[in-house]
Amino acid sequence: MQYQIPQFIEVEDQIFGSLTLKQFIYLVGGAGIDYVLFHFLNIFLSIPLILIVSAFAGMLAFYKINNRSFAETFESATKYFFGAKLYIWKKNWKKDKQKDESRVEIHSKESQYKIPAISQDKLKELSWSLDIDEKIK
Repeated sequence: MQYQIPQFIEVEDQIFGSLTLKQFIYLVGGAGIDYVLFHFLNIFLSIPLILIVSAFAGMLAFYKINNRSFAETFESATKYFFGAKLYIWKKNWKKDKQKDESRVEIHSKESQYKIPAISQDKLKELSWSLDIDEKIK
């Protein structure tokens, strides 16, 4: 028995002409808010607000940032700005108290340079942190 596997599942169905259901809801919602603003506010106050709401509804419906809809991006930004943030900072007291013994001084006629000396331990740590892509055959 064979089963059909759905393909192109990331593409939404276009229900209202060339608009998807989400796009249609964003545009109708924006138009409804515009209608309410126009009828209940003074015309000089309502026109700038109508332009802002229309632009926001249009961006929600059509604008994409890095192949993500503006609605997803706006949701992520809102969660980031209003969510709790945890900042952790630990001062390395041992390093500050020690003198800078890991530097080697080179004397030159023009000036004096300090070059960091790399110990064998640091080279081993560095070699472990390198990303190497090896294809396994």
